[in-house]
Amino acid sequence: MKESGRKQGAAPPCAACKLLRRRCAQDCVFAPYFPADEPQKFANVHKVFGASNVNKMLQELPVHQRGDAVSSMVYEANARVRDPVYGCVGAISSLQQQIDALQTQLAMAQAEVVHLRVRQTASFSHHGFGPGSPSNSGSPSSKLMGSQAKPIFDMDMVVDHASFGESMWSC
Repeated sequence: MKESGRKQGAAPPCAACKLLRRRCAQDCVFAPYFPADEPQKFANVHKVFGASNVNKMLQELPVHQRGDAVSSMVYEANARVRDPVYGCVGAISSLQQQIDALQTQLAMAQAEVVHLRVRQTASFSHHGFGPGSPSNSGSPSSKLMGSQAKPIFDMDMVVDHASFGESMWSC
C-alpha cells in the first residue's frame, strides 16, 4: 500500500516528526536539517521558537538558505537553554568583556616593555656604555663636524629615570 509520504519502515522519522509524534512525509521540511540521530537539536529549537514558527521560517526561505537559518536557530536555541534571559547576547557580552580585559593587559605589558627599555637605556648611559663613553666618544653630530668643533645642539638624549621612568610607568 503506497502512501503520499514515506513508506513505513523505509527510513526512521526525522527528530522533529518524532518529537511532534507525527508521520514524517517524504517532503518533510525538517528532515534534511534535524536527523533522527540528533533529537536534542530539534528539541531545543522547538522549545525556544516553536515547531510552527520554524516550519514557517523554513518554508519562506529559498532551499539554499535553509541550512544557514537552521544553524542560526540551533545556535540561538542552545544559547537560550543555557541563558534564558540573554541568550546569544549574553555570550557576546561576556566575550566582549574578555576582549576588553585582555586588551588592558596587553597595553600594560607593552607599557612595561617600554619602561624596561627606558631603564635599560638609562642604565647603559650611566655605566659608561652610552654616547659619552670612551668606546663611543662624542655624538654623531660632533664626529661629522670634526674633533675641534663643538655642536650647538647636542641631540643625544639623556633620560633621568628617577624623575621620568618611575613616576610615569608605575602602576
